[in-house]
Amino acid sequence: MKALIIGGSGFVGYYLTDHLLHDCGWSVSITKLGNESIEENNVNIYNLDILDKKSIVTLLKEVRPDYIFHLAAQSSVLLSWKNPALTVDVNIKGSVNVLDAVRELDYKPHILLIGSGEEYGHIQPDEIPIKESNHIRPGNIYAATKACQNMIGNIYANAYQMDIIMVRAFNHIGPKQSPIFVVADFCKQVAEIEKGLQEPVIRVGNLSAKRDFTDVRDVVRAYSLLIQKGKAGEVYNVGSGISVSINKILQMILSYSSMDIKILQDKNKLRPVDVPIIEADVSKLLKVINWTRKYALDLTIQDTLEYWRGC
Repeated sequence: MKALIIGGSGFVGYYLTDHLLHDCGWSVSITKLGNESIEENNVNIYNLDILDKKSIVTLLKEVRPDYIFHLAAQSSVLLSWKNPALTVDVNIKGSVNVLDAVRELDYKPHILLIGSGEEYGHIQPDEIPIKESNHIRPGNIYAATKACQNMIGNIYANAYQMDIIMVRAFNHIGPKQSPIFVVADFCKQVAEIEKGLQEPVIRVGNLSAKRDFTDVRDVVRAYSLLIQKGKAGEVYNVGSGISVSINKILQMILSYSSMDIKILQDKNKLRPVDVPIIEADVSKLLKVINWTRKYALDLTIQDTLEYWRGC
């Protein structure tokens, strides 16, 4: 089988590439931006700007993948507030370019569009855990663009009989994740405190928010199964089904360090709007794939902290 990972140079792309190569035995091609690098040697690598549709068409005709994983995105909620135009361009216009390029092909590859649990937005207490059929009420720019992407994916699947499956991925974490995300940020700060590179103070945003965290290595296994077995035009939650407060995450990280560390709130880390709780109902996912989590939350946190200690 031939897989194409669009936007494969990032955090999820690294683990998805490794899984498809070594666990699935597939041939893998990856796209990246010109200024990005990819560590894996056993793949075909292409520079691609998804805002250039003609380049996408050319690439698809050359590679002719059986499976397309669309990972290219502006995925930071914080950055989406600071640069909404970029987020709209990449997450909506870029995704439309990918889908329209596939539409022009003379065959129909399987496509996985990666959305976000953030799309659900302001969830009511009686909606937890949240199902795919729930109303979406995006509470930030990133979430709105991902909701739009998935709605467009559904339209293309139905209008053009394309094999497009949509995912709403909840928070995924693990080693190598950028410190613009909360778990990596906390682990990096603790590691730097231990090395004497930072004063023994961790600067935090909103600690009361509760999120559904899953190890990225489990998430990519779900993606590879879902692209093969999911139903075209449908959306599936991918998550742990358990919500944990940011404060609990922080306390777990601190428990793995012997340092005496103070906690201070940093206004720059606060979002203009923050959804109190997000927790996935993954029963629909588990009806179509045989998938269970292999990495408990405490193991993921320990692995992430060890990664930053080694940097």
